[in-house]
Amino acid sequence: MTIPHEMNPLERLSEKLSLTRAEILTILTLLAFLVLGVVLRTFQSSELEATALQRAEAAIFSDAETDSLIQLAVRDQARVAQIVTESLEKTPSRLNRNEEKLARKATKKPFTGTVVFNRAGSEELQQIKGIGPVMAERLIAFRTENGGRITTFNELLKVKGVGLKKLEILKRHLSLE
Repeated sequence: MTIPHEMNPLERLSEKLSLTRAEILTILTLLAFLVLGVVLRTFQSSELEATALQRAEAAIFSDAETDSLIQLAVRDQARVAQIVTESLEKTPSRLNRNEEKLARKATKKPFTGTVVFNRAGSEELQQIKGIGPVMAERLIAFRTENGGRITTFNELLKVKGVGLKKLEILKRHLSLE
């Protein structure tokens, strides 16, 4: 009969679990890293919580700061009210501006002449009813893209915003010399 020699705990565990000694060491190493990770995470989260609390406490105004801010706001309130009333008195109301626009349009006589399209500038084109600054610039850009002149009115249909109605107006007031 052989005398059983003393087994260390690692050997007993490997025999019970039917694992080799290397497998047991690998599992124990992984478990050690898991425990270390949990400890570090707990420590880090408590540290972050403490930092967040310190920042929150620092962000809260003291009573003296709050009182001084309220005093500044009350002082400035009267000055702001005065500035607002002055600016309202200086700027004409929207109704007055619209009335001025209508009055200018009423005094402006409708354009009845013709303009040479291949040489016309923006202001000349704007004399034509329905042609504003944007449309005038589009027409001039189109003319420039086509070598400085066009040969037929139907070419103007390629300009954004020119449809059949506007083309009829342009035919009445433009010449293609």
